[in-house]
Amino acid sequence: MTHPPDLKEFTLEELEQLMASWGQSRYRARQVAKWLYKGVADFQEMTDIARGFREELTRQARIGRLPVVKRQEAADGTRKLLLALEDGNRIEAVLIPERDHATLCLSSQVGCAQGCAFCLTAQRGFVRNLTAGEMVNQVLAARALLPPNLPLTNLVFMGMGEPLANFAAVTKALTIITAAWGLNFSPRRITVSTVGLAPLIPRLGQEVRCNLTISLNAPDDALRSRLMPVNRRYPLEALLQACRDFPLPRHRRITFAYVLLKDLNDQPAQARQLARLLQGLRVKINLIPFNPHARLPFAPPPESRILEFQEILREKNYAVFIRESRGQEIAAACGHLVGEDGEAVASGQGSGAS
Repeated sequence: MTHPPDLKEFTLEELEQLMASWGQSRYRARQVAKWLYKGVADFQEMTDIARGFREELTRQARIGRLPVVKRQEAADGTRKLLLALEDGNRIEAVLIPERDHATLCLSSQVGCAQGCAFCLTAQRGFVRNLTAGEMVNQVLAARALLPPNLPLTNLVFMGMGEPLANFAAVTKALTIITAAWGLNFSPRRITVSTVGLAPLIPRLGQEVRCNLTISLNAPDDALRSRLMPVNRRYPLEALLQACRDFPLPRHRRITFAYVLLKDLNDQPAQARQLARLLQGLRVKINLIPFNPHARLPFAPPPESRILEFQEILREKNYAVFIRESRGQEIAAACGHLVGEDGEAVASGQGSGAS
């Protein structure tokens, strides 16, 4: 049985076309969108729309939602949400409270096909892409859990999946999320992370506005190919050229995420090699000590080595930050999301991609 369409799958232009196909005025699209992105659950809640049209909407369409079937909260306030999709699959998103706002780490796929060695999502494998509406509904589900004094202002596509491998749906979701008629988020507060699907990186910046994070994790092709199979297809030269071609706004930088793995990519010589590799690019570097898990054969470096790695890069005039792990005891930290009930998990070590 075919479900009627979820109206959050439509851009405003597509909603206008849909209304016209029903014999309605195109302005109805804005009326409906206003209520959709307030988070109403039923067409009958759209009180400034005539009852007859509300009944027609009920017959012809639906308002999709993602029920939160499980919530876990860490001591630092980080919440991991297990969300049920209509086809029975489940995904995870992570809600991170700050002093005066909150950030949501959302998923773009069920599972992931990228096979990164340090990521649990890779062990689940790829199931399917999420739709634009399913990504938008993650934002609405998270927003509904927050008190009025803690607005959801920041979004990071760093949950399950590789966003650029679901390019059309992700860019459509971004259009809805940033539009004044949609969720009205500032593009400056949205980050899309990728393992490095090089041809799509410049295109992302051409089609939508957002921040870009590259999951790097190695300063040379040999090691990066061992850790991240995508590098065999798009080695560092191609990846960095794509970053140069990304239409970066003035005063903005590309973030390079670097997961530090003990005795593998954490040596002083590798820090110096990384500094040479990124020379000439407008970047900041996030160092992410590996979040250990029993199913992964890696460990984080000792703090002294992390600080030494940071200092070498700082001496080369890079902005370098050590990312604090949030929600690690509930497996909401970078690198563990898999979308399975009852098991500690979270994806894409700081990259959002797995």
